[in-house]
Amino acid sequence: MRLSLIGMAGSGKTHWSGKLEARGFRRFCCDDMIGEKLAPELKNPDGVCMSVVDWMGFPYEARYKDREDRYLSLEAEVLHEIIDYLEGEKGRPQENIVVDTTGSVIYMGDDLVERLSRLTTMVLLSTPPAFRGRLLEAYLSQPHPMVWKGMFSQKPGESHLDALGRCYPLLFASRTRLYDRYRDITIEYEECHRESFSLDDFLSRIV
Repeated sequence: MRLSLIGMAGSGKTHWSGKLEARGFRRFCCDDMIGEKLAPELKNPDGVCMSVVDWMGFPYEARYKDREDRYLSLEAEVLHEIIDYLEGEKGRPQENIVVDTTGSVIYMGDDLVERLSRLTTMVLLSTPPAFRGRLLEAYLSQPHPMVWKGMFSQKPGESHLDALGRCYPLLFASRTRLYDRYRDITIEYEECHRESFSLDDFLSRIV
């Protein structure tokens, strides 16, 4: 079985890919792989390493656009490496594999994403609009690398927080359309976050 988990940050991709890894799946975590590639760039002049979150920053910061572009270029490299593994001799057909994608995988272009889709079952972990506010709060309180892809803007006199709150629903809606374009299967948020929903339940939704 070969799976790619797609969806917004906070949808549960890392949680379920971790459970699949514990079950014996080979796991490719795109966030971790990008972080490894970025490691040399995360060192401050004093030798102290910053986190990927601190390095990337927020979309209202001057440095953000260049670092967003850099992040996306490394994400493309990582995706190429995963696809090369899946297509090559190392990726044995009988090997169970899960790809824990980033929330921004849908920006990698049709060629890359469609190749991944041909090689794996694309499982969308949905995040309904009702949980949009919760995801924004999580992003603000515990930031993670977020690709805005031009969806952020700030009006004159508008605070950073207000601008993020206004633009996030636009980003959410835009990404939702793209996730729907590539998904093979959807597992609903309410379902996979039930306490009684097990890994066997998860896999039964796919096979």
